[in-house]
Amino acid sequence: MKAIGVDLGGTNIKAAVVDKETGIIEQVTTPTQANLGRDHLLDRIADTVRDLIKKNEIIGMGMGMPGMVSKDQTTVNNPPNLPGWGSVNAAKEMEDRLNIPCKIENDANIAALGSLHFGVGSKYDSFIMITLGTGVGGGIIYERQLFKGTMGMAGELGHVIIDYHGPLSNSVTRGTVEAYLGQRFLSRYASDLISQNTSNPLYKKFSKDFSQLEPVDLTNAAKEGNELAIEILAKSGQRLGYAIINYVHMMDIRKFVVSGGVSKAGEYLFEPAKEIVRKHMMEPLKEGFELTYEDLGNDSALLGAAGLAFDSFS
Repeated sequence: MKAIGVDLGGTNIKAAVVDKETGIIEQVTTPTQANLGRDHLLDRIADTVRDLIKKNEIIGMGMGMPGMVSKDQTTVNNPPNLPGWGSVNAAKEMEDRLNIPCKIENDANIAALGSLHFGVGSKYDSFIMITLGTGVGGGIIYERQLFKGTMGMAGELGHVIIDYHGPLSNSVTRGTVEAYLGQRFLSRYASDLISQNTSNPLYKKFSKDFSQLEPVDLTNAAKEGNELAIEILAKSGQRLGYAIINYVHMMDIRKFVVSGGVSKAGEYLFEPAKEIVRKHMMEPLKEGFELTYEDLGNDSALLGAAGLAFDSFS
């Protein structure tokens, strides 16, 4: 059984033929050209996919994209980095162009579906996916189905508030999870601490341009024994732990899968999070708790988009 998976990003359109058992068979990439307008981009997606459909027997298409998606997985509202879209039934637009069934979904939810179908999430019936990328997103899998909430917009995990006096991010208020664990916000926080420690090697490396500092630099420094880098990652990990406690107390889901560039810090981030969970989670909810890393990498979005098609059309 094969499906088309599409990952619509601000820079590139990625599309793949995915086999339900073996994963990606073939994939292509083309520039998005979002600045040329909605109809041009929809045509461009269809053109990217059309050759893949001709060469394979396809049951349907799934597409991951930024923005909030309706509960029936057809319509996206004001997706970021796609100017002029407004509210668009992108699934129908694709069906009209390609004559195959299509569903769409928020890109963070797509990551959760990728883990469910092809990654470490496949061993769990229920889990919460946390994506630590430029921002913080997530998806909730409950009994092997994506939990969408009443209007389809559940799972905005990065906007949960853990300190209303805290720093700003893309959220409408201060101190959200994203403000501590989103890539550029973590880098900003780290830059502030490093600038106060002028003898630290990280200060010597980045003091002329802290905009070049990325979380991977903290991870590499931590591996070299840099105590300040270890401390910064530990503090971020503690915030992750408090966020996880909130999610568990609300959802009674004890399995967590974490992905994205920031998560590559591994145990420098995860062990402080686990310690907070051990100390502060309600005792009955600790049973069965797991926190693990998803290593599908750049393929996760394509695999998740295809997983959406398998769930919808098989």
